[in-house]
Amino acid sequence: MYKNKKTGIVGIIITIIFLILLVVATNTDVSKVSYIENIVNNLVMPIQNGLTYLKNKIAGNDSFFESIEVLQSENEELKKKNSELEQTLREFEVVKAENDTLKEYLNLKNKYQNYSTIPAYIINRDITNYSNTVIINVGSEDGIQENMTVIADEGLVGHVISVTAHTAKVQTIIDTATAVTSKISTTNDTIIVQGTLEDSTALKATYIPTDASVLQGDSVETSGIGGIYPKGIHIGTIREVINTNNITDRYAIVETAVNFRKLDTVLVILNNETK
Repeated sequence: MYKNKKTGIVGIIITIIFLILLVVATNTDVSKVSYIENIVNNLVMPIQNGLTYLKNKIAGNDSFFESIEVLQSENEELKKKNSELEQTLREFEVVKAENDTLKEYLNLKNKYQNYSTIPAYIINRDITNYSNTVIINVGSEDGIQENMTVIADEGLVGHVISVTAHTAKVQTIIDTATAVTSKISTTNDTIIVQGTLEDSTALKATYIPTDASVLQGDSVETSGIGGIYPKGIHIGTIREVINTNNITDRYAIVETAVNFRKLDTVLVILNNETK
């Protein structure tokens, strides 16, 4: 009620000023109106603006600024809750990734249950034009030794070339220094597959017998010859056969079954003999 009374007083003051100006204007020569009008505007406008501000203040119009403060507080609270939700989501994604890894391990163990194996995952990569090796998180204390075969769900990855207590370096089959004695599963013809500088997703198959019938789409697997890789591990499929003037020089391009760019989980075969 006190606020309404003060608002009424301000209104009366504004009305009186307006009436005074009206009387002055009606008793002034028309020729002097513009001059007087400018003077009145210069004198009255600041007063009027001040009174208007005072009226709004008394009437409670400053609640707008209070609303801004409330909104800012609510915004900070929402930001905090959003951060908490993001943290929960990240924790969920970590758990999901770990669960997916365990499922992949289980699938690998079931697929290669005839072998004694130990699961591992890749912790580092050394990929250049001349080298393609990976580091896995198991080592000599886990029973890992040099020349042990490393496989993935899709097929052959490579073999162990060096070991520490808790890690091992694996030379992949796409490394240019790797040569794997293999065979074409449909014909049992023996070939040699090796990594190339031109394509990190394919192998070059050479030493193809002159009487061998090699076709696009033929499956290639380990032959068991050479003492490192057990027999029958899938390597890939023939993408293209390159014929030359001399049939003894013909070769084929083998698309690897394993996608080495996305490879994360592997199994190390502890021995080359089945259970």
